[in-house]
Amino acid sequence: MMHPSYVHGASEQKLIGQTIGQFFDEACDTHARREALVVRHQGIRWTYAELRDQVDRLACGLIRLGLKPGDRIGIWSQNNAEWVLTQFATAKAGLVMVNINPAYRRAELEYALNKVGCRALILSPSFKSSNYIEMIQDLAPELAGAEPGRLQAQRLPKLEWVIRMGQQATPGMLGFADLLSAPEAEEKAALQALGATLQFDDAINIQFTSGTTGNPKGATLSHHNILNNAFFAGEAMRFGPNDRLCIPVPLYHCFGMVLGTLTCLTHGSAMVFPAESFDALSVLETVQLERCTGLHGVPTMFIGLLDHPRFAEFDLSSLRTGIMAGSPCPIEVMKRVATLMHMSQVTIGYGMTETSPLSFQSRTDTPLDKRVSTVGLVHPHVEVKIVDNDGRIVAHGDTGELLTRGYSVMLGYWDDPAKTQEAIDAAGWMHTGDLAVMDEQGYVNIVGRVKDMVIRGGENIYPREVEEFLYRHPKIQDVQVIGVPDDRFGEELCAWIRLRDDETATEEDIRAFCQGQIAHYKIPRYIEFVDSFPMTITGKIQKFVMRQQMKEKLGLADARTA
Repeated sequence: MMHPSYVHGASEQKLIGQTIGQFFDEACDTHARREALVVRHQGIRWTYAELRDQVDRLACGLIRLGLKPGDRIGIWSQNNAEWVLTQFATAKAGLVMVNINPAYRRAELEYALNKVGCRALILSPSFKSSNYIEMIQDLAPELAGAEPGRLQAQRLPKLEWVIRMGQQATPGMLGFADLLSAPEAEEKAALQALGATLQFDDAINIQFTSGTTGNPKGATLSHHNILNNAFFAGEAMRFGPNDRLCIPVPLYHCFGMVLGTLTCLTHGSAMVFPAESFDALSVLETVQLERCTGLHGVPTMFIGLLDHPRFAEFDLSSLRTGIMAGSPCPIEVMKRVATLMHMSQVTIGYGMTETSPLSFQSRTDTPLDKRVSTVGLVHPHVEVKIVDNDGRIVAHGDTGELLTRGYSVMLGYWDDPAKTQEAIDAAGWMHTGDLAVMDEQGYVNIVGRVKDMVIRGGENIYPREVEEFLYRHPKIQDVQVIGVPDDRFGEELCAWIRLRDDETATEEDIRAFCQGQIAHYKIPRYIEFVDSFPMTITGKIQKFVMRQQMKEKLGLADARTA
């Protein structure tokens, strides 16, 4: 008898039936005197009572501009206190916050703002090599002669308000600080009355997914989606009011704003930001000084911490848990994090923006062998099945595409019913595009992307399997495996390898390490030694970029694949 790869997260713990604003107010009352937000690079340290005061000021300020429930307001910024205030203030005012990737440039910004029809945009003056003010002025030169709130830009027809952070003034823009004046009693009463009219299924957030082809799609999420996912993520970590979470992951992504700020809110914990973006030294310093008990990051971030030359100087003994997610976690890295960083209760999370984000997560008491080799068990109130190419459920131990269904599935892609229908089928299943295997206990291992699977001469090869083997090599710090076109076999394997500092190796050394240990067809034909990998700002490896670069370098761009 076949045991189908299907699980559902039956739970006695009920889903939260409130909007983010309603939950926020109650949490701030309950934890009023506890520390809520620490932003080290801005010198900010607020209690929950102080955070609520700032959020209410901003919410009233936004309403004062004439923004109404359902209006879209973009935020284009690195991690800072203003971002956190905007997240909660827009939720209280019923506005749909649109997360704009800090790495976006002019064309991408123009597309995002117009796709969802943003009436307002909050932006940082600049970040790293990006001058945000200069870019918005290029797109909307009409700003120079416009009064704040009266912008009429040819290329951004829906945009009325541009709100800039910082102390300086810019023509046509409103200062963020101008929105933080103390509201009148009537305004606060109106804000509370407005909050009572909002519904938890209302859209509250749009996040653009970084597609490998075509324009990004705007995943639209509700209060219900992200508030509940944040709560259950915290439950898996056994979070509570005494916990302090270090958040070096970007706020514009679900990892930062759902598994970071919202998870802390749902458990009365402290949100601690070490810097405006990931910086290994700042994280190490912050964990030690703030006595953080939790730390979030993608595997490349944890690798950067473990291999930092000053790592041994810092006392990380306060750490207990956290989430490692965003891309597959190498087993050896997981073991080092659990021991060297004292994160014996670190959890592995798996999900995607479209599912708010987590569908699977290990628990603090998940056996070590399961924690280092799987993404844990299904989240409460979520269903998952694994299917073959014909959409039929596969047996335990067989590989197929992972599908998920439940409260966490997005409302859809903004103004794109065709793409929504491609992603969410008639039965409500979200097709993830990820290849997975489920065991008899319901633990799932993600073995790759449907698009990443390499078919060499009829043999299915999962790059993750080859990567895990190569991680055992003592000289290899990081490795990524892709498929490239080949006229004879259809595809051949290519490994990009980053060696540890001061180590050297040759292609022959790597192949010799593989010889007799893995099947001959899994030994990479092409080996590239690199200093870094192309990544998104959230730390996800862009294998499609690697593949394109190798095709061009090897002259395979026009090769036929079988």
